[in-house]
Amino acid sequence: MGEREHEREHVRVAVVGSGFGGLGAAARLRREGVTDFVVLERASSVGGTWRDNSYPGCACDVPSHLYSFSFAPNPDWPRTFSGQEHIRAYLEHVTDVFRLRPHIRFDSEVKRMTWNAERLCWDIETSSGSLSADIVVSATGPLSDPKVPDIPGLDSFPGKVFHSARWDHDYDLRGKRVAMVGTGASAIQIVPAVQPDVSRLTLFQRTPPWVMPRVDRAISDAERWLHRQLPFTSQLRRGLLWGIRELQVQAFTKRPNELGFVEQLARRNMARAVKDPALRAKLTPDYRIGCKRILLSSDYYPALAQPNVDVVASGLAEIRGSTLVAADGSEAEVDAIVFGTGFHVTDMPIADRVVGADGRTLAETWKGGMEALRGASAAGFPNWMTIIGPNTGLGNSSMILMIESQLNYLADFVRQLDVLGGRVALDARPSSVSAWNHRVQERMKRTVWNTGGCTSWYLDASGRNTTIWPGTTAEFRRATRRVDLAEYDVLRAPAAERTAGKAEKKAGVDA
Repeated sequence: MGEREHEREHVRVAVVGSGFGGLGAAARLRREGVTDFVVLERASSVGGTWRDNSYPGCACDVPSHLYSFSFAPNPDWPRTFSGQEHIRAYLEHVTDVFRLRPHIRFDSEVKRMTWNAERLCWDIETSSGSLSADIVVSATGPLSDPKVPDIPGLDSFPGKVFHSARWDHDYDLRGKRVAMVGTGASAIQIVPAVQPDVSRLTLFQRTPPWVMPRVDRAISDAERWLHRQLPFTSQLRRGLLWGIRELQVQAFTKRPNELGFVEQLARRNMARAVKDPALRAKLTPDYRIGCKRILLSSDYYPALAQPNVDVVASGLAEIRGSTLVAADGSEAEVDAIVFGTGFHVTDMPIADRVVGADGRTLAETWKGGMEALRGASAAGFPNWMTIIGPNTGLGNSSMILMIESQLNYLADFVRQLDVLGGRVALDARPSSVSAWNHRVQERMKRTVWNTGGCTSWYLDASGRNTTIWPGTTAEFRRATRRVDLAEYDVLRAPAAERTAGKAEKKAGVDA
């Protein structure tokens, strides 16, 4: 057995996922001089969320110059808010520029990862074979596994059903009666894109979102030329976009009562497009703006005001044949159902597949809610780091800023292991994890996400916000600049293992 185990391929770092988090980690490892790593990707191309979500109208609600890596600026963004195909192309471009392709293993879904306490490494089973790694970087992302509600009668629906993140491009919606279930960020992009083509669109809305105008425009050739010739101009643009959002976040985190003015703007945006008072009443939220994600669209309300659209101010309760019945009893007959019902965010699907030092899965450890030291390390899971881990999400700025902060933390984590030397692992102390989490949750208490009077996908089953970071991106960057060894237990391999390692390496192993 021992012989066979040592034959198993071994790498320094295994990265899981090839969206922004995974590609960012890979590029950062290369910049740190680490080349002995693999990227495990379950699909057959890179892009993560931006590969999976290809629904009509799919775009980002963060300006492109801010929604890109600081170390890989793109002077050629075509619009201020670019569409999915441009973001996906950007990620393909990053993959090539940083020579990441040779490291990526496509069609390699991680089935199980088990901590090997004797060898201080992770044993990884994937759909394309097994390997082991000293460090695992989990970048599976919160928006990767679609959530479809369990609705009575769904199985027997005779028409077409799909989730926004698994769009069926072979199915033609033209002239069909279509139900859109959900009113989140995807739904408000899909509705205006399909409304002109369908014969009837019925929107099932449990909770109306707050929608602000989306100030999107094409970026001129002159601007792009300037960004290419003088790269500092695109840095300046990025800095300006970042600064505005850093100032805004104070209202979300510390002074939710000041959001009344923003609510007025959102109401005006609705009033301009929706003249019918009954429809306006249905579309007006009863919670503080910002409690759920603020959505950006200039064509959502105009689409809802069209004669071929019905808004049902109630969730979908059951399906009888091709008739959809809402919780308020209203019915609609449809040919196709599109679910815009979000993702498994607070119950990270990879967590079931990760077995830590005490033999429990990460999912079991997180049963009472996800928590990790500085959003990265979970106690009992040595040398295992999450990118976009618990409480690293943002309500109003670019996730790429948070990802880059976590990459700083990852880089220092690898450096610390090098300094310690030999076969060594760092395991977050339970006391450090709970101290960090306590600080985060204390700050969360006065934020709009907890006080705004709504339930959102930011909250887990017990109502705790395990998704959002309750501060500015600058504060998070400071908190993740360095790995503090006092927050970790340093694990060393048993003596026998060290002697074997010594014989293999002949040097550089701590006796």
